Amino acid sequence: MELLRTEHLTKTYRAGANTVTALADVNLSIAPGEFAAVIGASGSGKSTLLHMLGGVDRPSSGRVLVEECDLAGMSEPELAVFRRRKVGLVYQFYNLIPTLDVKRNILLPMLLDGQKPDTARLNELLEVLGLSHRAEHLPGELSGGQQQRVAIGRALMYRPAILLADEPTGNLDRKNSAEILELLKLSNKKYKQTVILITHDEKIASEASRIIHIEDGKIVEAGL
Repeated sequence: MELLRTEHLTKTYRAGANTVTALADVNLSIAPGEFAAVIGASGSGKSTLLHMLGGVDRPSSGRVLVEECDLAGMSEPELAVFRRRKVGLVYQFYNLIPTLDVKRNILLPMLLDGQKPDTARLNELLEVLGLSHRAEHLPGELSGGQQQRVAIGRALMYRPAILLADEPTGNLDRKNSAEILELLKLSNKKYKQTVILITHDEKIASEASRIIHIEDGKIVEAGL
């Protein structure tokens, strides 16, 4: 059973007179509940792959299917709804709204969707993330590790089909990095959340149950 599948996924860019291939004929399958790490050097195409999987960018050719829904057939408004409801995105730089407190940052996907906030879900996440005592604080009043916890809470709020984390520990010290990785593993086990973690660090990748290696835009080892 597949949650996510790519078929001959290719992404090229124009760089002056040259064509740069960021992804080349990538075929990948992710099952529900997997915790997979995509590892590769800088420029290997791993972040481009994440953007394709999350509907942030469109491929030059090939397809991305999430729960058998083909992203290529979606309009921009449909993709925006897809990202809010089906994809949780966590980046190295937390991308929190500085004027919103912790609660509202976590609730943001539902608020943008015009949905009634799920208070029980919010309180559960605040407890799991260790942020109950910080619920009404602004991002500027939090440590880096706490801000990343808020970003994870926001990503999980809508119970997305998949959580995509792009170098989520890259801006943190060792202690906070370990705590964020534990939270990702907890979300995978507690909520059966499918997680794809993008990293260049083999030690971090080893925390996942599956390691996918990418080089020069190609999957060289699928970790099956």
